[in-house]
Amino acid sequence: MKVLFAVSEAMPFCTTGGLGDAAGNLVPALARADIETTAIMPLYQSVKSAFSKELELIVSNHIYLSWRKAQCNLYKLVKDNVTWYFIENDRYFDRDELYGYDDDAERFAFFSRAVVSSLMYLDDKPDVIQCNDWQTALIPVYLRADGEREPWVRSIRTVLTIHDIRFQGTQSISTLGDLFGLQNTCVDDGTMIMHGDVNMLKGGIECANSIVIVSPTYAEEIKLAYFGCGLESIMQKNSFKTVGILDGIDETRYDPAIDKYLSVNYNVASVEERHTNKHHLQRVMSLRRGRNIPVIGIISKLSEDYGFDILCEAFGDIVNLGVQLVIIGQGNTKYENFFRWASEQYPGSVGYKHGYSLETISDILGGADFFLAPSKIEPCGLAHMAAMKYGAVPIVRETGGLKDTVSPYESMRDIGTGFTFGAYTPGDLVFCITQALEVFRNNKQAFRLIQKKAMAQDFSIAHTAEQYKTVYESLSE
Repeated sequence: MKVLFAVSEAMPFCTTGGLGDAAGNLVPALARADIETTAIMPLYQSVKSAFSKELELIVSNHIYLSWRKAQCNLYKLVKDNVTWYFIENDRYFDRDELYGYDDDAERFAFFSRAVVSSLMYLDDKPDVIQCNDWQTALIPVYLRADGEREPWVRSIRTVLTIHDIRFQGTQSISTLGDLFGLQNTCVDDGTMIMHGDVNMLKGGIECANSIVIVSPTYAEEIKLAYFGCGLESIMQKNSFKTVGILDGIDETRYDPAIDKYLSVNYNVASVEERHTNKHHLQRVMSLRRGRNIPVIGIISKLSEDYGFDILCEAFGDIVNLGVQLVIIGQGNTKYENFFRWASEQYPGSVGYKHGYSLETISDILGGADFFLAPSKIEPCGLAHMAAMKYGAVPIVRETGGLKDTVSPYESMRDIGTGFTFGAYTPGDLVFCITQALEVFRNNKQAFRLIQKKAMAQDFSIAHTAEQYKTVYESLSE
């Protein structure tokens, strides 16, 4: 089984968040699962600068996208026993950022077209092309169009993973031919059109042989109008070829027994040693030191989608519960300013750091008693999984991957791996935190049991890769 993994970002080359992290974990995991895996992505300015000495030019070519003749250079390098291919076009990808430009739709239409056109130059023709989100959703569309003329591409199957359905790649219908080089048949048969616009993600959903959603609960949620963002009817229609597969974490990176950034390493058997890391976290974040002061950690993009509107509304009530809050992240300026203000207003109780660093992430994972994720929408989420492996007990809203991975604590039966709430309100958030603090303060034995159960969960990327392997093998039957 030969799989070509097409993606717009991936670690260790570049990332803007969840997609790049998930892809960077999954590609080598697929290779370790005995799948002949190669990957392909754009050659951005930052990637070229960092890896220029390792890049090998395979072919210098041109491709046509409608009336445009565009330069397309294909490079490759080998990283962690996986061959990565890169599409170079300076007009589209020699820029400071990965996304956020007015011509993003054209840029990634070019990339999708270039992937299909470059297949003949790869070392091996893939059996399956694994696509990811709207940026590569046109690959199944172009493959179908090429397959009508070129028999050698007809046997290639496609899988499209949707990491977040909110981002769809929409354009005016008038651009279908001029921008994407597609025929009006894509309008007539409805493949690319949704609500009067060209919709790149919809085209991929309709044309791909299989659809993967990044958690089972999110796969069901996006069939509903609240979560489907206008594509709920399309997801209902294509449910027969859709499966939910949880993203996984790299357990060699997220392992408290070997994490080099921790003050003290530990495992399930020695979880009591976490208190040393907690004291370190309190010190570096300028918090009052105390083993019995509950510390709640947050690692997140700061936006309404991840629950920061209700968190800010409930902030005073939460601080009055006698907790310490540690937040690292960036995003919406109003939330960044809020937490800067809060760290000044509540010295010793609130700590905030803008941005992300591996060291600070490990400090929170290994030192916080709780990990908070009150998301409004969470397709999967990786940070809370890592927190659980470190023994930071999750407090999460029951949505998407959070619901799939955190089972609520029940004192009567001594079961559960965290604390959860359903209604998206400040009151329910505060009530859930209050329940968690009750166990932390008054039932240390139960709290330790929750920690150990959370740490024992299998969120490995190897498990994720095996489920993808099953999807790929089903396409050859």
